[in-house]
Amino acid sequence: MIAQDALRRAVPLLREAGIEDAARDARVLLAHALGIGHDRLTLKLQDDMTPPQEADYNAALQSRIARQPVAQITGRRLFWGLSFRVTRDTLDPRPETETLVAEALSEPFLKLLDLGTGTGCILLSCLKGMPLARGLGTDISDAALEVAMGNTRDLGLEARARFRKSDWLTSVTGAYDLIVSNPPYIAADEMPTLAPEVRDWEPHLALSPGGDGLDAYRAITRGAGARLMPGGRLLVEIGPTQGPAVSALFAEAGLEQIRVLPDMDGRDRVVAGVKPAGDACGAA
Repeated sequence: MIAQDALRRAVPLLREAGIEDAARDARVLLAHALGIGHDRLTLKLQDDMTPPQEADYNAALQSRIARQPVAQITGRRLFWGLSFRVTRDTLDPRPETETLVAEALSEPFLKLLDLGTGTGCILLSCLKGMPLARGLGTDISDAALEVAMGNTRDLGLEARARFRKSDWLTSVTGAYDLIVSNPPYIAADEMPTLAPEVRDWEPHLALSPGGDGLDAYRAITRGAGARLMPGGRLLVEIGPTQGPAVSALFAEAGLEQIRVLPDMDGRDRVVAGVKPAGDACGAA
């Protein structure tokens, strides 16, 4: 079978399964089965597929029909222009999270702490953009930390990034001029409404803390003051309705210059705050 015929057959199968962007996913999965970048697929559409390539493509399509995310099937996700390995033990890096990276890189920093690092996409993207900085990524999941360390090796950042198992700040020492986090923030009653790709395939521990979805922010803001240098910044990703509640937690922790930043679609996505420059002790 030539690749173009396989693609024509795949698109309606994905559409029948309720895949929103069936044509795009079919092309990405075909390129993956052929072992090429999807930007080169057009050049290969008239080529015959080998039996192993056909088998790989059929297996990938069946996984996608089962609503497994494309990044988990291919094992990679492009984020901030960098390629990251993705597994079922990590969140799939999302474009809106680049809002957090852009804000982090808007000012210089030397010591970075990334809480709940997952794939390491935030930490490593920030370090790529700030060549003199060093960073620590923490996660409660050993499997996620393994993925993050693998991505660190792939990106050549072993000398500047290290990792530690920690429940938020409990095992963190030292002081940092920037703390970032994309914590679990989905409320328990919102979990059933998530797309199957998220609800059924991504780690629930990284999606929701249960309850009202704010527990991770409470833990982070309670401990961040003691780990921020005077004048240091705290940046966290939020759900689109959580700006006021998380801003209030920042204020209770003694942070100043609190702002809620929108993502590319205009939805509230990041809360930013600064530890007062004269505050050597920080919030408890």
